[in-house]
Amino acid sequence: MASPLDPQTGLPVVAMIGGGQLSRMTQQAAIALGQSLRVLAGDATESAALVAADVVLGDHRELADLVRAADGATVVTFDHEHVPTEHLRALQDAGHRIAPGPAALVHAQDKLVLRRALREAGEPQPAWTRAERPDDVARFAADHGWPVVLKTPRGGYDGKGVFVVDDIAEATGLLERHGTLLVEERVEMVRELSAQVARSPFGQVAVWPVVETVQRDGVCAEVLAPAPDLPEALATSAQELAVRIADRLGVVGMLAVELFQTAGGVLVNELAMRPHNSGHWTIEGARTSQFEQHLRAVLDYPLGSTAMTAPVVVMANVLGGAATGEDWSGAPLDERIHHFMAHWPDVKLHWYGKGLRPGRKLGHVTALGDDLAEVRARAVAAARYLADGVVDDAFAFETEHRGA
Repeated sequence: MASPLDPQTGLPVVAMIGGGQLSRMTQQAAIALGQSLRVLAGDATESAALVAADVVLGDHRELADLVRAADGATVVTFDHEHVPTEHLRALQDAGHRIAPGPAALVHAQDKLVLRRALREAGEPQPAWTRAERPDDVARFAADHGWPVVLKTPRGGYDGKGVFVVDDIAEATGLLERHGTLLVEERVEMVRELSAQVARSPFGQVAVWPVVETVQRDGVCAEVLAPAPDLPEALATSAQELAVRIADRLGVVGMLAVELFQTAGGVLVNELAMRPHNSGHWTIEGARTSQFEQHLRAVLDYPLGSTAMTAPVVVMANVLGGAATGEDWSGAPLDERIHHFMAHWPDVKLHWYGKGLRPGRKLGHVTALGDDLAEVRARAVAAARYLADGVVDDAFAFETEHRGA
């Protein structure tokens, strides 16, 4: 099948499955590159559907809708991993180019598949087993101790489908509810890290500095770039691990390797084969953002520089705060954005156009500078204020630090 081009621009058409904020920010990168981005969205009010010119409305679980999105596209890629693997194989068999392909993407879709692949490759990961019966969990806990971590093999994200259990009764209930589960040891970790790499079909790779991710209630709240006080040798080791995984699995596009830092090194937690929350800082904080790099990679263009634009970059997610229905408590959103811009003129805001819901990722802010404490305080205070109008200690610290 010839690689189709947009008849108006003469440039490739990228079809992205999923209409969330990752597609929305990929659309922004596509505009600058002159590329055409087509989005398969479930609803016209989804984040990317509000801003993309070429929107196909459909269900990512339906092969016919995937075909409609893929027809005429140069390459099909994703803003989430939830497309049925068998549908991706069918698209590939029909001649559509998929990036990453189903043989690679299944490792981000199915945690058991990932664990087996890492074991075969000899890469570092937590101790684990597959559990179908309570006895499987009991034997694992006898070797590794309680509590243990149970995970649904497919479908979990942002803490969903992850359970820390203290006894066999809890484990039994979860097995009855979910069926087969992945069982992992609860790792004694120093912190969570993320190593991102982009890989093209040609095999070119590009890596960003390893970052620290700060989780709250299973959701990424902050990203600190580069990870503070991370020894250079360990940072390099984490980057090399990400490159090895990308090469071994044949990833095309972005790969985020979520890591646990332990006293002995790093362990692989999970993979994401798409732009990832831990890379949002790259929009302002790197010469090439993860979104532009993803487009370059899936189109087999040469990859861009990943050099940082400032010594320290902090991204903070705006997580839905005290919202009731469609109304914000306190000041209206437009008023908050007005005050945000006045108080933090050098902090960049990315708003996703989503409906309001407590705990939901509504947007993010990015701050740059030289001093981690000051930059982090600025980002956290701005995000907190946008979320629920709270002027907290971080706001006070940041204001005092600026001499405002």
